[in-house]
Formats: sequence, structure tokens, C-alpha cells
Amino acid sequence: MKLGFVSAILPDLALKEVMDFAAETGYDCVELMCWPKGKATRRYAGVTHLNVNTLNEYDVERVRNLCKATGVSISGLGYYPNPLAANRREAGIYIDHIKKVIVAAQMLGIKVVNTFVGRNPSLSVDDNWPRFLEVWKDIVTFADAHKVRIGIENCPMLFTDDEWPGGKNLATSPAIWKRMFKDVSSRRFGLNYDPSHMIWQHMDYLAPIRKFSDKLFHIHLKDVRIDHHLLNEVGIMAPPNHWHSPKIPGLGEIDWGKFFSLLTSVGYSGAVCVEVEDRAFEGSLNRRKAALRQSLTYLRQYVPAP
Repeated sequence: MKLGFVSAILPDLALKEVMDFAAETGYDCVELMCWPKGKATRRYAGVTHLNVNTLNEYDVERVRNLCKATGVSISGLGYYPNPLAANRREAGIYIDHIKKVIVAAQMLGIKVVNTFVGRNPSLSVDDNWPRFLEVWKDIVTFADAHKVRIGIENCPMLFTDDEWPGGKNLATSPAIWKRMFKDVSSRRFGLNYDPSHMIWQHMDYLAPIRKFSDKLFHIHLKDVRIDHHLLNEVGIMAPPNHWHSPKIPGLGEIDWGKFFSLLTSVGYSGAVCVEVEDRAFEGSLNRRKAALRQSLTYLRQYVPAP
């Protein structure tokens, strides 16, 4: 396994600075954010460390040289919009950009693009399904043609009032993943698995490692704390931001020893990338860098340096 981090937490830094920081700190790889240039629509969105709209052969060579010089590889390219948004024009913009990220991955020789399936939050899973098939059969066919794997993150995206009641990502549970992979069958369609989202949904975060071992393309390392004193006040039906807190690894409820024990048992050998969304470390660039340093120190007991 290679230990890395998700670049979204360092929006202040240019690509070279991100890669230099990864090398200096001791990380093996980085998942690079590839949002279109422009205003962010939510926390951790809108970060552009690789501009796929302007990527050319000169840029490709520059990125490859940067990886070689730093010794830091790129675990995947990340872009996390809602390609099933109710507004088809809006959704079309997201779909087109996902395809640009896929093309960029092929140009760079990167094997994985990470994203969301998306969802119309006002519709049920079944009512979303025809649109899911229409959009994702096309995207996966495109990815197959470019020999790039798609890792779908399992984040429900229903943290805020505008995302309720259904959230903005269908791929939230093993039952939906089974249906998803059955109806859109491809060896290049899999998961970017984040165990923290299972915790706050009150689900087993270890079981998917066994059941979907062949679909684990990329892993996000994020911990979570359920604040039961708040949950007891507002109840499970309140938006999760009212009663849970994303944390860096080691400061939440995940047993990382068990997690990595199972990952190694199923033979996973891909990237595991720290995703910092811990508000306790958001106050400054130095604090966010400190979160990545602390995470690396903690996780090296499970993922030794190559």
C-alpha cells in the first residue's frame, strides 16, 4: 500500500508546493483535485491542483518530472460533483468535466478517477435509477475506452438542509453498490471507499472490505466522532452535521488496526489517502499541514514506508 493524502485540504498551494510538501513530510502519493477553475460550491470543493481543461503534452511532461523529482506519485484524480442533478443542464456540465478528468488520467498514465455517482435528493433510489443507468453506462463506457478505472466514493452527501432528504450521492450502502455493479457491469467501475461514512450511518465499516474486495480501487482515510450528547438532543433524523464530527485518523471511532488488518488480508495493495475534514485543524494553512503530519505519524504504524 501507498500512504497519501487528498489535496483538497491545501487549496492555498500550487501543484509543485503540494508535491514538495508531500515529499518533505514523508507521504508516498497524493490524490489531486481537478475541479474546474471558479467559485467553490461547498467546503473542499472547487480546488484545482490539475487543470484538465488546459492540460497538454507539455503539462503532462511537467507533472511526470515533478513526480520523479519528489518521489511522490499521483494515486488518482479527484472531482466530486452531482452528475445526476435535477437540472439536466447543470448535470451535463459535471458529466462533461468528469470525462475530461478521465482523458487527463489517461494522458498522465494514472489508473483511477474518483468521483460521486450523484443523485436527485428529492427522488427515491428507484426513481433515480433510470437516470443513473442513462448517465453512468455512458461514463463507464467512456472510461473503459480510455482504460481508466472509476472509484465511486460512498459519501451520502446529505449533511446540509439543501441536500435533504435523499442526499446527492446514491452510492451509500452495500445494497445499492450490489445493484449498481450488477446493472453497470465493468471491471473498471468500483469504489473509492471511505469507512467514516459507514460509522455515522450506524453500519459495519469492515464488512465492505470483505464483500467488495475486488471493487476497492482507492481508499480514503477519514475518522469520525459521533457526538451522542448532541444526537440525544436532535435525533437521528436531524442533518448529520448537527451530531457528528469528521476527524483525522486516530481521533474518532474507527479501529484502524482492524481496518488495516482486513485490508491486508484481502490483498489490497493500492493507495490509502488521508482526507482531512477536521474543523479543529482548519484555522490556518499551518494547522492543516499539522493535521497531515499528525495523520502520517499515526498511520505509519499500519502502512510502513516503501
